[in-house]
Amino acid sequence: MASTRRALCVGINIFKNLPAANYLQGCVNDAHDMAGVLKDFLGFTDADITTLTDAQATKAAIMTKLKAMVADAKAGKLSYLVFSMSSHGTQTPDKNGDEPDGADEAFCPYDLAQKGNQWDPDHVIVDDELHDLFVQLPPNVLLEVYLDTCHSGTGLRALDLLSDRKPRYLPPPSLEAFEQVDGRHARGLRRSLLEKGLVHNILWAGCRADQTSADAHIGGTWHGAFTYYWVKETRASQNKLSRSDLLKKVVADLKANKYTQVPQLECEATVRSLPMS
Repeated sequence: MASTRRALCVGINIFKNLPAANYLQGCVNDAHDMAGVLKDFLGFTDADITTLTDAQATKAAIMTKLKAMVADAKAGKLSYLVFSMSSHGTQTPDKNGDEPDGADEAFCPYDLAQKGNQWDPDHVIVDDELHDLFVQLPPNVLLEVYLDTCHSGTGLRALDLLSDRKPRYLPPPSLEAFEQVDGRHARGLRRSLLEKGLVHNILWAGCRADQTSADAHIGGTWHGAFTYYWVKETRASQNKLSRSDLLKKVVADLKANKYTQVPQLECEATVRSLPMS
């Protein structure tokens, strides 16, 4: 019987056109760690999971795979989709007027590039693009998204700039672009996923909108702090915890290890009370 599950796990430490941004070290590990949990506890096989890391993870490659997953779900072939992304986050000026504060959250692929004084739309993934894709999913398809990145630099604190942790955030590429989003908070994917009847979808975010997610040296190697503790607690519980109880464990781990970020879980209450599928 054909599997009805598909996952895309993305991790990007290196950015082809922005050598100054190449200080992340944990994103590729995150992608492999997420894939491992999917295989060990959630019924995914190797054939169900695509892992894109560094040079593989261009915008075109990421979006092509997501579009194929959504197309198969619309065709009735898939019932459970997982998308995880560990990378830099950034911001772009709102283009369609749906953000009251005038900023869109965006995700940095390997080929992130500047065009004029803004990010090149062909080489940055904006939250609206993901929303417009995922809104096509049938109501009987469960989508679970994990974002270990951040979209604002306002949450930077001295504690988050220690040598064993670095923020997963890139500011807009020019002063002009920065001034267009400075001090503005995007509504972002975490809300848009829950609009227009998309309440069956689940979003995990590594931090609040005004915080940064840490790329951190933990246990002898580098990881996203959120992903590391999410994987740790999922494995420790053998995936027996509800999502809400799992979130509590991850929040406590981060706090105990002096991370200021507070991960978020966005979904309806009935889904929060269940373990992962």
